[in-house]
Amino acid sequence: MRFSQASSKKIRRPGYRWTVFVILSLQYLLVYFHRVSPALMTRELVAAFSISGASLGLLSSSYFYAYALMQLPVGIFADRWGARKTITLFSAIGAVGAILFGLAPNFQVATAARVLVGLGLSAVFVPAMRVCASLFSAREYAAVSGLLLAMGGVGWFVAATPLTWMTALFGWRGTFTGIGVLTILLATATWFLVVEEPSQSTRAGDASGKHQQSVWAGLRLVLSTGRFWPLAGWFFFFGGILFGFCGLWAGPYLMDVCELSKSEAGNVLSMIALGTIVGGPLLGRISDRMVRRRKSVICFASLMEVLLMILVFSLKGRLPYAALFPIFFLFGIFGNGIAVVAFAAAKELFALEIAGTAVGSVNFFAFISAAIYQPLSGLIMDMTGRTNGGYPPEAYTPVLFCFLITSILLLICISLFREESRPND
Repeated sequence: MRFSQASSKKIRRPGYRWTVFVILSLQYLLVYFHRVSPALMTRELVAAFSISGASLGLLSSSYFYAYALMQLPVGIFADRWGARKTITLFSAIGAVGAILFGLAPNFQVATAARVLVGLGLSAVFVPAMRVCASLFSAREYAAVSGLLLAMGGVGWFVAATPLTWMTALFGWRGTFTGIGVLTILLATATWFLVVEEPSQSTRAGDASGKHQQSVWAGLRLVLSTGRFWPLAGWFFFFGGILFGFCGLWAGPYLMDVCELSKSEAGNVLSMIALGTIVGGPLLGRISDRMVRRRKSVICFASLMEVLLMILVFSLKGRLPYAALFPIFFLFGIFGNGIAVVAFAAAKELFALEIAGTAVGSVNFFAFISAAIYQPLSGLIMDMTGRTNGGYPPEAYTPVLFCFLITSILLLICISLFREESRPND
């Protein structure tokens, strides 16, 4: 859609930017649903495809391989094509993958379908963040990003208790087919309703190329900046815990070690979603308005994650049902909600013109980590072996220790990060 005077008036219409935000955040809700939905379907997937824990990890992580590998290109697409074209095209691919997953006759087709879902949904978050950077002020950015992540938390919640209801009513295959149809509807809404205003530098670049930085030069700038790498390391270990433990093995852990039913495990996992919904906007606002340095907020959250992993590792199997709710609620706040502050820190290292590339670059490390941690943790679990469709409690000891070490490395990385001075400092 070519930008015009009518488009400019539409963008400046009161409430329009929030209309765009709602459309993009609903897309992001489905992104999170697909990321973590295997956590409560492990037994169904193992039974449907007759697979081991390592194969289950591969099936779940195939989403993340595609998602991670697309983060750098998607950042470039967001800067070059704009959010409307990028999200619409890739969401259609994700919709095809979701429908194919629901119809998959075997493990190979299901894995290919998860790759398509990851490929398609890889192009929602970074372009949405790029749009938020252009429609909202610098002071609003982290808080708005927190609201976007909160919608991801709603998607996580839908993949918990509501998913158990949906699979009971429609089966897991019918559920994913329906989600694919919903994705098509949201992609259509994005195409017809989202209009982007070119950034000041882009408009100037239309008349003269002197001020327009090439996308590849922008990527080289991001990757050659020393301060970028501790933050990239933080995102790597952040993704390992979020998607390796919370997004896959927390469900089996609650059922096998804590001896919860599937519905009880879903109730506990929904606390991660609630923590994300609360923590994203809360930590974003604290970072924007109350704390001078974003690093301080990220360091505190990382320290809390270390303490939570120590608690889960040392008291596994001895935590009462009621105690699991606040523990996983805090995982949602400090293990996921904190991401909005880290994304804001990444954005502020660079100019707005390469904001999409910068956010996509750190996002790459979170998802390549998920692609590594999920099958690796499944392989570790298989060393002990399954019993009666699940795993014995002792199988979780080495995996939980691995996640504990990961949380310590997370804290070390953010301690080494030197952030950019903020405009209002």
